[in-house]
Amino acid sequence: MYEIFQQYLDDKISLSSEEASSIRESSIIKKIRKRQYLLQEGDVWRYDAFIAKGCLRTYSIDEAGSEHIIGFGIENWWIGDRESLLSGQPSRFNIDAVEDSEVVLFAHTNFEKLCVAIPAFGQLINQILQRSFIASQNRIQAALSYTAEEKYRAFLEKYSAFANRLPQSMIASYLGITPETLSRIRKNASRKP
Repeated sequence: MYEIFQQYLDDKISLSSEEASSIRESSIIKKIRKRQYLLQEGDVWRYDAFIAKGCLRTYSIDEAGSEHIIGFGIENWWIGDRESLLSGQPSRFNIDAVEDSEVVLFAHTNFEKLCVAIPAFGQLINQILQRSFIASQNRIQAALSYTAEEKYRAFLEKYSAFANRLPQSMIASYLGITPETLSRIRKNASRKP
């Protein structure tokens, strides 16, 4: 699975063979079965994680037992709990596999050293973090101002690559609507010419 990550890097930056070896030597490959946790609420997140294969979700569970999905990740995306990673505090979130998945993990201390020692890698990670911040702002804006139909339409436009891989209940949770509302929206959309 590391080869997938190497191809991802090769598509984005130029690395010397020594730099590529340093990154590889710092990596940990982890296979995660469907429904298996990568992170459980209450644990401290200590990694930077690249998804080589599969689909994962980040979510919390409220006191009533309802799930609130804050994000998904698929192949060639990064996933983790940034707040727990940087603060050292226990995570408020769970990350589990929606389908059998494989991730490339880096202990955060090693990852930071790689970002400093290999400037091109550090710049790539900085660009990813900036795009992630912008995506979070857009998600908050949509959650506050879009109708349920607009949220679903925007989700399909932005995430068409994996929308069909997710159960309807997970999409509804991510959008902050009930599965029944999502079912109604989908039914109405299928009737339109």
